[in-house]
Amino acid sequence: MTKKAKWGVTGAIILLIAGMIAYPQLKRALITSNDDVAVPTPGTSTHKQTLNINAEVLKYSSLTDKIRSIGTTLPDEEVDLAFESSGKVVAIYFTEGTHVKAGDLLAKINDKPLQAQLKKLEAQVPLAKDRVYRQRTLLEKDAVSQEAYEQVATEYEKLMADIELVKANIAQTELRAPFDGIIGLRSVSEGAYVTSSSSVIAKLTKISPLKIEFSIPERYASEIRDGSPIVFRMERGGLLHEYNATVYAVESKVDTETRTLRVRAAYPNIGESILPGRYTSVEITRQEIKDALAIPSEALIPEMGKDIVYLYKNGVAEPTEIKIGLRTEDHVQVLSGLVPGDTLIVSGVMQLRTGMKVSIDNLD
Repeated sequence: MTKKAKWGVTGAIILLIAGMIAYPQLKRALITSNDDVAVPTPGTSTHKQTLNINAEVLKYSSLTDKIRSIGTTLPDEEVDLAFESSGKVVAIYFTEGTHVKAGDLLAKINDKPLQAQLKKLEAQVPLAKDRVYRQRTLLEKDAVSQEAYEQVATEYEKLMADIELVKANIAQTELRAPFDGIIGLRSVSEGAYVTSSSSVIAKLTKISPLKIEFSIPERYASEIRDGSPIVFRMERGGLLHEYNATVYAVESKVDTETRTLRVRAAYPNIGESILPGRYTSVEITRQEIKDALAIPSEALIPEMGKDIVYLYKNGVAEPTEIKIGLRTEDHVQVLSGLVPGDTLIVSGVMQLRTGMKVSIDNLD
């Protein structure tokens, strides 16, 4: 390395050391010169924050506690119609989808052999009666024994019993409506051979009155009984309609799998406008208070064993302790601590603090 190069390296080192010594003093001088400039720090503001809230003016109203469930509409009566005996269908007397009365003849299977048997037995009746008459007359004159008379009388009774048996068999070849109702679509035609065990001719349904079946949680089991009113709703024609029904039966035990209790109510269904099998929502009123001071549930703040709400007063939020009563799904009854006319804050309550400035966006 030349002498000139050595002097260059030495000069660079001297300048670096001088700069390291001078940097702290220069930094302090810059900070001192800016002391008179205000530097904002995070979290500071030139004015207090104002929270936008929704509020409502309290007034007396009706408060109702309800049990809500879902249910299904059921027919009052329903049966699969079938013959009691086997044979060929010779006549069908009903029109599908029409009303029939209890006792109406709906269909018939071949009974000619039975009719012939009945005719044969009935032809023997006059002679059997005459034998009994003659034997009774002779018995009164002691011309025959008691045993001979009883034998003839027994033969007559046996003949009449055989006639009744054939008539019963003939009745089994007739299919009659067991109750008033609407007969559905038939499953057989004339000429078909049907058996008593498996051949369903049609379904008969009675839909007036109508049953509504639903279930309630077991904790309400003691509150539902025969005669309890219910309201059920369902859609008809694109609109939601409401109907009133009355409980007529409650299951005798709670379902151990669902922990619910099955209930059935009756609806007159005059005009048969509601069909069985429909989905419906059900409401049962547990308790109703006509003049209650109620607040939305979201306005209530449980705090250290107390119930707190915030009121709007002169542009600020003020906490108030209240005593509550009946609770529903979305409202709480206030027993004390509030009066009608108070302006209750119902939104943003978890952000509120005593004396905090608030601005009402929406007032109900």
